[in-house]
Amino acid sequence: MMETQNYLLTLERELKQRNYSPKTMKAYIMCVRYFLEYIRSDISIINRDKIIDYILFLQEQWRAPKTVNLYKEAIKFFCKEILHIQWNWDIQLSKTPSKLPIVLSRWEIEQIFSVIENKKHRLLLALSYGSGLRVSEVVDLRVRNFDLENLMIHLQWAKGQKDRLTLFSSKLLSDIGKIISFKSGDDYFFESERGWWLTTRTAQIIFAQALKKSGIKKEATFHSLRHSFATHLLENGTDIRYIQELLGHANIRTTQIYTKVMKNTLLQIKSPL
Repeated sequence: MMETQNYLLTLERELKQRNYSPKTMKAYIMCVRYFLEYIRSDISIINRDKIIDYILFLQEQWRAPKTVNLYKEAIKFFCKEILHIQWNWDIQLSKTPSKLPIVLSRWEIEQIFSVIENKKHRLLLALSYGSGLRVSEVVDLRVRNFDLENLMIHLQWAKGQKDRLTLFSSKLLSDIGKIISFKSGDDYFFESERGWWLTTRTAQIIFAQALKKSGIKKEATFHSLRHSFATHLLENGTDIRYIQELLGHANIRTTQIYTKVMKNTLLQIKSPL
């Protein structure tokens, strides 16, 4: 057990010095911990077959392909960078199902906002939709991130530890200004009733409750607000390269998925029946 703990501490130290995000560090350490338990911390038996055995074990546990791929990446990092094993094994990432994003129509977005009585909760969802924010990004917003003059938000250390700029609607300017006027730059923009920051789980619950109350039957999640932001911009004629920048996508192919759900394009096609 002590060997396992030493390996994990070494892994954590290496990830920290490479400036990995806390979320990625936590995920990698968890994956490696379970892998070490599987091999009973006997690193001498690590080889391609043993890793494949573990991957098959994960699949038998009905782990999603995305989760299995996370384990593969974490184990590879551990073997190469911590154990210094020469990694020449061809272990491909698992294929993930190709799913289209769930997008809410403009009318559905309005319906969701209309049933929210709490002004702060409504602003949280409106800002997430109107700026294309991830749930982790909206709850982590600080007062200093807002540029009221230019209607911009400067996101710092977003996904991939990259800064990016996005916009917000002038319709929200008054409400944002009222909140900011009572806070300092380092304060969280959204706070709980106890004065703490909101958790991502709280934000997700706010959305889920509003979705249910609106009567919309789509299997939408908080992230559907971001999907809807991108899709609606495309439908408005915004260049996909600008949308890529606003979303913070490293690869344009990630942004191109929204071209498949553009309703104004699909509606022009008529059934041959």
